[in-house]
Amino acid sequence: MTIVGADVASWVTVGVDTHRDEHVAAVLDARGGLLATASFPTTPSGHRRLEEWAQRHGPIEAIGLEGSGSWGAGLCRHLVASGHHVVDVDRPDRRSRHKAGKSDTLDAIAAARAVQAGTAAGIPKSRDGTVETIRVLRLERRSALKARTQAANQLHNLVATAPDELRNELRTLTLTQLVARCTRFRPGNLTNPLEGTKHALRGIARRHHHLSDEIDDLDTTLAPLISNHPVGARLLTIYGVGPDTAGQLLVTAGDNPERLRTESTFAHLCGVAPLPASSGQTHHHRLNRGGDRQANAALYHITLTRLRWHPATRAYAQRRTTQGLSPKDIKRCLKRYVAREIYRALTTTTTTCHP
Repeated sequence: MTIVGADVASWVTVGVDTHRDEHVAAVLDARGGLLATASFPTTPSGHRRLEEWAQRHGPIEAIGLEGSGSWGAGLCRHLVASGHHVVDVDRPDRRSRHKAGKSDTLDAIAAARAVQAGTAAGIPKSRDGTVETIRVLRLERRSALKARTQAANQLHNLVATAPDELRNELRTLTLTQLVARCTRFRPGNLTNPLEGTKHALRGIARRHHHLSDEIDDLDTTLAPLISNHPVGARLLTIYGVGPDTAGQLLVTAGDNPERLRTESTFAHLCGVAPLPASSGQTHHHRLNRGGDRQANAALYHITLTRLRWHPATRAYAQRRTTQGLSPKDIKRCLKRYVAREIYRALTTTTTTCHP
């Protein structure tokens, strides 16, 4: 929200520590002095009451939300729709909490101070478009994949410990054949361990089959959502990017990719920007283990595809190998190149080809 005709000294900054049932808010004046704190329910009326309460203390310059992507998602949408400048605030680190203590009120004050100090400047995802739909459907798909993998492991474990006659029948089957065979079992007297094992195998196999159908249905639903999205369509034109990786990169950027101001910001978000680790006469960088690990995995899969099939990438890898780089270092360099290309696809209408 643009403040018109207001004295700078009257501006206030709001910090909010978000939770499931209530949000705790703190208001600071322009000099960082605490004006008030209060708690509000996590309901639409509670969001309006929090906004009105904060505005009574002066024109709002910015609002820092801790947890804007989880418990604070609803409040974030309300504040953005009302025209406020909302800043995504990471939770205080353990060292700060060890020194200052921990409470919801202290966390709200810390969020406001982080905004005033400029240590928090991230723009939260808007979560109000097609990408949000893609996110929740991918969450459902990932859950189904995890459950299907668990079912497959349980099938193999049951076969390994089954009575010999059943084990010899099933041990050489592939997973697809095993699922098809076990779904056709007709167990008899369950007091017999053989029949009890068949009953368990049939139930798990049917679960595996149901989860496979669910995953296929989700893939069918997700494909047009990604390909018909303007940014998703651009991503799919990049070498090595498929529907799955494009969907993840869309989710990472959000419905408002313009919040990613530079390609360096996007690289840090994906955890592919090397971090300096120099000391004295030693100058080098270390692996960045932060950022969105799902996005990092997507960039890694794109890199592997290019290393296997893309002539320019293969030539780059060969040249860097002769320069003494290890395969891991080469992949890290390539992920950084790919991140730059992905960023251009997310924020512009054209892309260029890098190794």
